[in-house]
Amino acid sequence: MKKQFNRMRQLANQTVGRAEKTEVLGEDLLQVEKRLELVKQVSHSTHKKLTACLQGQQGVDVEKKSKKLPLTTLAQCMVEGAAVLGDESLLGKMLKLCGETQERLAQELILFELTIERDVVDPLCELAEVEIPNIQKQRKHLAKLVLDMDSARTRYYQSTKSSGLSTNLQPTGAKADHLREEMEEAANRMEICRDQLSADMYSFVAKEIDYASYFQTLIEVQAEYHRKSLELLQSVLPQIKAHQETWVEKPCYGKPLEEHLVLSGRDIAFPIEACVTMLLECGMQEEGLFRIAPSASKLKKLKASLDCGVLDVQEYSADPHAIAGALKSYLRELPEPLMTFDLYSDWIQASNIQDQEKRLQALYAACEKLPPANNNNFKYLIKFLSKLTEYQDVNKMTPGNIAIVLGPNLLWTHNDGNITEMMTTVSLQIVGIIEPIIQHADWFFPGEIEFNVTGNYGSPVHTNHNANYSSMPSPDMDQMDRKQNDQSRRPLSVATDNMMLEFYKKDGIRKIQRYSIATFPSHIIH
Repeated sequence: MKKQFNRMRQLANQTVGRAEKTEVLGEDLLQVEKRLELVKQVSHSTHKKLTACLQGQQGVDVEKKSKKLPLTTLAQCMVEGAAVLGDESLLGKMLKLCGETQERLAQELILFELTIERDVVDPLCELAEVEIPNIQKQRKHLAKLVLDMDSARTRYYQSTKSSGLSTNLQPTGAKADHLREEMEEAANRMEICRDQLSADMYSFVAKEIDYASYFQTLIEVQAEYHRKSLELLQSVLPQIKAHQETWVEKPCYGKPLEEHLVLSGRDIAFPIEACVTMLLECGMQEEGLFRIAPSASKLKKLKASLDCGVLDVQEYSADPHAIAGALKSYLRELPEPLMTFDLYSDWIQASNIQDQEKRLQALYAACEKLPPANNNNFKYLIKFLSKLTEYQDVNKMTPGNIAIVLGPNLLWTHNDGNITEMMTTVSLQIVGIIEPIIQHADWFFPGEIEFNVTGNYGSPVHTNHNANYSSMPSPDMDQMDRKQNDQSRRPLSVATDNMMLEFYKKDGIRKIQRYSIATFPSHIIH
């Protein structure tokens, strides 16, 4: 209690300037003392943030840590989902493979976090919570010993003054000897503590390279973890891609033609063959084919069926307009038109040629430039459209009408315009390209063609399906009955196609005539 009182009194005297304060540390150690506090703050903050980055629970064994990892939970969920869906489905295969991958990634993550805890987190904690605080504790103890030494010296000198002796003479007597011994003992204890503190401070400075290595270790361990994780993922990716590539049910709408043909192993795109084959059986005499709008819901369902390769021929044979709409949609949704962007200028330049014979030759040259996949599918489609015009007296779809409603779906520019821009000279030029090719399909593409390439489509009995629009005249009607029937019929139309058709019939008729070819020049040699 007396020692504590003496310290307090000495500290108060030093504070108000009545006593001098002894500084026992050199300037270099005072700088180290300041740095100690900064390193402690930084180490503590880094330890806290780094710990927060770890996903597993700290201080537990591997099994408990694994159960708490989100990756482990995800892996279990995927594997369970795969068991529910089964290996027969693509999703089931993917979930199983990805679940196993996530489990292996979780194991890599556990090893990574255990290494980080051992080599980085725990040493940082030791530095911030033990090593530096121990040095600071010693520094506080030294401060107390300095106060004890200063207090003992002050009391010794005060006893000298009270005895009336000169400062150069040492007081004698039992009290004086006691004070002198107390002062010397306090100085001795202070020196021992100071030397120990100085050694610890210098050791801290020397070990800064060791402390810095914690962060080098952090980066090295992270690099190793990510390298192993990347190797694991790269080893799994080929298996995932193999499952994708070998899966039969592949979407085709909106996909590049070449990609669809390669993946499906076909020469003719599935939607084109399926729609053409069905239309040959049930839609050739349907009035307004490719012009009259189908039911939106029916069209959506048919497109979805074609996209997943499941098709009920009998069901859709009841609605040729839905089949035609699905074919148009496929052509329109291709990323690149069937007649290609690269040949756009060739087609347009050919349509601008005034001489009919030279124009045909230019169109033929452009056809020859089409890539093999595009050429095969374009030939297939044109031969079908040519066959469709054989029923034009019944279906009202002349080569010109077909070119009007299908042309914009076969050729367009990179910057496709709106409906008004479509009704321009460029659209007229496209009509002037498609119409003569349909008219002279056998010259452009000589020989017969097998439309049912895969032989997967039956031959449902043709029935008329314009019930929603009134009935279609029978081919057996006489001319007067057919005329009366046509006058009473009110077809539902596709806004875009009908607007274009009316435009061409009125304002564009003279331009269309410029591009039409009434008779084929017999002396043009293939």
